[in-house]
Amino acid sequence: MTAIGLAQIAIVLIAVIVAAAPLGGYISRVLNGERSLLTPALAPVERAFYRCAGVDPAQEQSWLAYTMAMLAFSLVGFLSLFALQRLQGVLPLNPQGFGGVPADLAFNTSISFVTNTNWQNYSGETTMSHLTQMLGLTVHNFLSAATGLAMAFALARGFARAESPTVGNFWVDLTRATLYVLLPISIVVALVLVALGVPQTLQGSIEASTLESAKQVLSIGPVASQEAIKELGTNGGGFFNANSAHPFESPSALSNMLEIWALLVIPFATAFAFGRSVVDFRQGRAIAIAMLIVLVAGVLVAYWAEASGNPLLTDIGVDSSPGNMEGKEVRFGVATSALFAASTTGTSCGAVNAMHDSFMPLGGLIPLFNMLMGSIAPGGVGAGLYGFLLLAIIAVFVAGLMVGRTPEYLGKKIEAREMKLAMLAVLIYPLSVLCFTGASVMLKTGLDSLNNAGPHGLSEILYAFASATDNNGSAFAGLTGNTLWYNTTLGVAMLLGRFAFVIPVLAIAGSFAAKKKVAASVGTFPTHGPLFIGLLLGVIIILYLLQYFPALALGPIVEHFLMLAGKTF
Repeated sequence: MTAIGLAQIAIVLIAVIVAAAPLGGYISRVLNGERSLLTPALAPVERAFYRCAGVDPAQEQSWLAYTMAMLAFSLVGFLSLFALQRLQGVLPLNPQGFGGVPADLAFNTSISFVTNTNWQNYSGETTMSHLTQMLGLTVHNFLSAATGLAMAFALARGFARAESPTVGNFWVDLTRATLYVLLPISIVVALVLVALGVPQTLQGSIEASTLESAKQVLSIGPVASQEAIKELGTNGGGFFNANSAHPFESPSALSNMLEIWALLVIPFATAFAFGRSVVDFRQGRAIAIAMLIVLVAGVLVAYWAEASGNPLLTDIGVDSSPGNMEGKEVRFGVATSALFAASTTGTSCGAVNAMHDSFMPLGGLIPLFNMLMGSIAPGGVGAGLYGFLLLAIIAVFVAGLMVGRTPEYLGKKIEAREMKLAMLAVLIYPLSVLCFTGASVMLKTGLDSLNNAGPHGLSEILYAFASATDNNGSAFAGLTGNTLWYNTTLGVAMLLGRFAFVIPVLAIAGSFAAKKKVAASVGTFPTHGPLFIGLLLGVIIILYLLQYFPALALGPIVEHFLMLAGKTF
């Protein structure tokens, strides 16, 4: 670890926090229907959308109606994207002449992009047409992220309102999140990426001459526009198979730092937006600080592990400075590769600028554990906030048990119904990850996809199902996922991670919205100070580390000790 590397990490994180606070205020105003900076320009467009769709923006929905609207929208999105992939061979904007995508792969990809997972069992530049990339994948990068933001604010309204039968209007929230938040910022970031050298064209490929005077065909396309929303929407689906390690997606250290900033800024901003929505900035600040502590701890451990290098190479006289560079780009280095890895798995983004499969065992443990926690630090767009609020509910409940009084959070009593729903949601992840992983290591069809034996092979399978269930989308890259078994089971895991998790969250939103607000008293547990932040961190450690420790012990932890003993597979 070097001072320059730590400074690079600090610069990016400071830039994120500086931008997140004012952006959070803007997001809160937009989602709560208040006037904002872009209202004069975009309000007529917003009203036109409502007229075309037959939506009354003044008509709010109960939590159940809100949930049904979200599920119906997601189903239509899945079916349309599936059809687009299957028919792309006869559709326009296909300069490479790609045929239709196989059914199992189209199924997996459709679920992946509708759930904001963006897991890719294909190489984008050799599989998807420009029409599929733009009209299908890029559009869903916006809509799936906007859906997550909408659901987060439905829960925020549950805390902010009292004795209300409604939690908002899904169609209004979806429209505003896309039109006022994601689209304007994406345009700005895309233009900056173009200025930094990222291609943006409808051309299919170009021919380049190598230093040996040979000819090489390079795939290009509308890269910058997809790259911007890939990061800002915490999507992760890259135009190229190498994702942000590809020089056309991120050509320089500066573009790399911009992309890390882009994938972190909206998730942190939603924490501050929550504080403004409940009219207590301190609540959002406490959540943002807890998120930042978890993120920084992960970054430092990953950076330390990668900067230490591979002892097996050191033992045979190979110079391992500046650290473990296997699978990393020289133009990025170890520090920002570790920052990117911790950030992309801490935000359920899934984009990569280095191959996580090539990380040292403890370096790879960090992105894996980030996803096993549900990528809550700071989490996906919207998804991170409602995931963290569930932990806040559990933390306050634990505090209430300690002092022997009914727990309250933001003036709402937490009773048996809310705790049952919260535990139902948080148990979805281990149920999906551990059951599918266990089945895969027991079946030949699951083991046939492994490229590595021993504990690293187990880590690859565990990572895949953690990534899918968490709606992250990154991979260890040592697992062949484009098989009938993995396309199907990973698709089911994505559905569980998105919808089986969020339906209880929306039910909690409806339950809290209908409750009366209880005035704070002397005995009320404060939920904005260091004690609450510490309790949140304790709940994270107890809840997630204990659930997954046996699996982690058999994977990256034992791999680390075997490596120190000179054992390879």
